[in-house]
Amino acid sequence: MEFIKYEEQGEVGIVTISREKALNALNSQVLDELNATFDAIDVNKIRCVVLTGAGEKSFVAGADIGEMSTLTKAEGEAFGKKGNDVFLKIENFPIPVIAAVNGFALGGGCEISMSCDIRICSDNAVFGQPEVGLGITPGFGGTQRLARLVGPGMAKQMIYTARNIKADEALRIGLVNAVYTQEELLPAALKMASGIAKNAPIAVRNCKKAINDGLELNMKDAVALEEKLFGDCFETADQRYGMEFFLDKNKEKVKEPFKNC
Repeated sequence: MEFIKYEEQGEVGIVTISREKALNALNSQVLDELNATFDAIDVNKIRCVVLTGAGEKSFVAGADIGEMSTLTKAEGEAFGKKGNDVFLKIENFPIPVIAAVNGFALGGGCEISMSCDIRICSDNAVFGQPEVGLGITPGFGGTQRLARLVGPGMAKQMIYTARNIKADEALRIGLVNAVYTQEELLPAALKMASGIAKNAPIAVRNCKKAINDGLELNMKDAVALEEKLFGDCFETADQRYGMEFFLDKNKEKVKEPFKNC
């Protein structure tokens, strides 16, 4: 991989977009490498992923405008599909993905962060969908995920005006969950990921599926989905062990890690 770095710390995987000279902008090669990286993650070993950008200036400054500037209509649509396919893979990845947003998250950078389960950012983070200033629309899910996350009115304001917002505003409107100093950001993301990794993996996966899939359903069908995923947790080793430990009045045993079973 030229532009994507992957490492593991225990049961946490760390994916770093590393095209620092271009502020980690997304071109076709970066998208292909991201796709291959997520395909290669062993979800039976890794229980949570942290996605971040190299350097302190930028998470992802956007899609590569140099590459996009000469595209035809058909090529533009194909490029949008390439990005959407990767971002949908992240959004539907079996295990949680936390975006640690350091610096610029503009256009495709804002869009990839929104495909993650949880977003936290540094105090120098800047979010925006500046595409209309370039004569295009957001193409990697921005018009859809932003409206779902912050509401249609705020999404339309951000997209129509192409105005960037800073970390404190992103926190206020619910685009991010927390703001940290630049030095604290990655440790905070890894701490959160480690906390998630300690919980029962089947239960965490089923929670992700219930939330993601349920948002597209009416309430009757959504709670039916939850019932099914709730039931699927029973008769697993994790469910039996977790409840037996909770009911143990003496708590003589030290709680052991949950298994992928």
